[in-house]
Amino acid sequence: MGDYRKLKVWEKAHQMALNVFKDSAKFPTVERYGLAAQLRRAAASVGSNIVEGAGRQGDGDMGRFLQISRGSLFELQYQFLLARDLGYVTAARYDEVHEQAEEVGRMIQGLMTHLRRARRARPDEKAARQAG
Repeated sequence: MGDYRKLKVWEKAHQMALNVFKDSAKFPTVERYGLAAQLRRAAASVGSNIVEGAGRQGDGDMGRFLQISRGSLFELQYQFLLARDLGYVTAARYDEVHEQAEEVGRMIQGLMTHLRRARRARPDEKAARQAG
């Protein structure tokens, strides 16, 4: 896949992670090693898995890492909802980050779909080697 910095989905995931880190810094001290830490790990994991997938050799690997990234995104969405319901972030801030997460999710899904279609469009490499 190449340079992850050229991927719009990574840019969006990175910006979302920066926002989550800033927001979670304002959580009560008691949450420093609890919800705040979990949110930060999930937010960092979204972008990190996009990066790791981009650094791998094939589209199959990229697809697997995008699935992991998507799982981390869902985890982040729930944890941010929990933070809102506990009063750690405002409803307006929750809405902003939720919309970012939804956009990143759509982009991840779109890239996964693109990779699947590209794999299907390629001739079966194993069959081509056996025939040749």
